[in-house]
Amino acid sequence: MRVILLGAPGAGKGTIAKLLTQVDGSVQISTGDILRGAVQAGTELGKQAEAFMKAGDLVPDALIMGIMETRLQEPDCAKGFLLDGFPRTIPQAEALKTLLNKLGIQLDVVANIEVPREEILNRLTTRRTCVNPQCQAIYNVRSQPPKVEGVCDKCGNPIVQRDDETAEAISHRLDTYNQKTAPLIDFYRQEGMLLTVDSPSSEGIINAILERVNG
Repeated sequence: MRVILLGAPGAGKGTIAKLLTQVDGSVQISTGDILRGAVQAGTELGKQAEAFMKAGDLVPDALIMGIMETRLQEPDCAKGFLLDGFPRTIPQAEALKTLLNKLGIQLDVVANIEVPREEILNRLTTRRTCVNPQCQAIYNVRSQPPKVEGVCDKCGNPIVQRDDETAEAISHRLDTYNQKTAPLIDFYRQEGMLLTVDSPSSEGIINAILERVNG
């Protein structure tokens, strides 16, 4: 399957993408993953991107699209791919459309995962992450707490609330999403590709996506 997953921070795009990869071997692709992969591989595009990332600047769209073009042509994408959190803006969506046409790739669906703002705030403000960069296990103090408070079950390191997961930071991230990324919903609606899913369960979201893909 070839799917774009849209949704605000905390909507569960990463979780849904991971579950969908188990259905038919499609690969999960996030912009962060491809940028890090290109940097680690030491490609020319990766070196250029690394300079922007080290300076704390956004990587220009042209560079991201160059890396994306390379990534989509790698063998593991032959079975399909799930774009998690990309595109983020209308210019990126237009550039992606041009790229997919160039590569002869047809999208199956753009799934917009809708979650109420209060639910997202609740999810993210109660999330805790292991400080060990090799582990980074994620917990939720309400729904999935560690066995020992403040300690990772897997590696024994402390678990903390990330700076970008305080209530203030999340509200800012949601406002940014609504300004820059939410317009993509209208873009893909006009393209005839949009499927909006507001099921409270991961299973319900996955079933709705698969029904559209296989229908």
